[in-house]
Amino acid sequence: MSDAVGEFVPAFMPRPYAQAELVSASILFVGACQSRRESAMAEYETIIFPRLTGRSPGSRSIAPTRPTRSTPRCTRRSRTRSTLLGDARVLILTGAGRGFCPGQDLGDRSVAAGDHPVDLGMTVETCWNPLIRKLVALPQPVIARVNGVAAGAGANIALACDIVVAARSAKFIQSFSAIGLIPDSGGTWVLPRLVGQARAMGLALTGEPLPAETAAQWGLIWNCVDDEALDTEVQALADKLAALPPLGLAAIKRMIRESWSHTLDQELNHQRDAMRRLGFTHDYREGVAAFLEKRPPSFFGR
Repeated sequence: MSDAVGEFVPAFMPRPYAQAELVSASILFVGACQSRRESAMAEYETIIFPRLTGRSPGSRSIAPTRPTRSTPRCTRRSRTRSTLLGDARVLILTGAGRGFCPGQDLGDRSVAAGDHPVDLGMTVETCWNPLIRKLVALPQPVIARVNGVAAGAGANIALACDIVVAARSAKFIQSFSAIGLIPDSGGTWVLPRLVGQARAMGLALTGEPLPAETAAQWGLIWNCVDDEALDTEVQALADKLAALPPLGLAAIKRMIRESWSHTLDQELNHQRDAMRRLGFTHDYREGVAAFLEKRPPSFFGR
């Protein structure tokens, strides 16, 4: 896959814990955009490539850096920093400020009377689409920690993640119709599949904010929790996923996402093949042995 975020090939092969700090917690925290003044490419860089800072003995945090507005520069930097995921088995995507992500900075896309039109298709093709494709294609589970408003492309970035946990004060807004656009970043594809055509149409046409609690009730997201419990809930979920066999999680993620294009008969065949492949792995043997021996398992992704 060729895109602006580079190729992430996580190291699931076993390594001594002392050689890779991320292995102990196997969780990577990523800060999303801070404000509406950060453009699509700026969000791209802060989402994937900010500087590393310590968070706790058991995890690693990433704090956003000040982004560049230059598309070529962002593309070059993203390709040179594509190893930041390292041995992380879970990726947590979250907002760096009071909100999750307000979407495209309209100041970067303003068009005065008589000016040459802005090619929004190029922005989508070079910024948003590669990001959505990469989030979906990553073998690691991706958790969206939605700590506030997720609007426009920001809402659909969250929905591209595998599991979305939102604070009760958070809102999801498909804010495209107000400026004559359509829900990009996968919005028109994912919305009807998650909540059905009627609700997807209402959200897209009206642009009405959807409270996190309603989003959870509709099945748009995994869970809505009290604001003060967000960190605890997300950390517990990440810890649980990080302790599970990574090859199995990667297969689950891929197969559920690809099942939309399969018939039942095709999916049964894919399940057979996956079970055969995973049944030969060391992690499967370790999981069964640990269960029978009543001890905690140790999974190395092989």
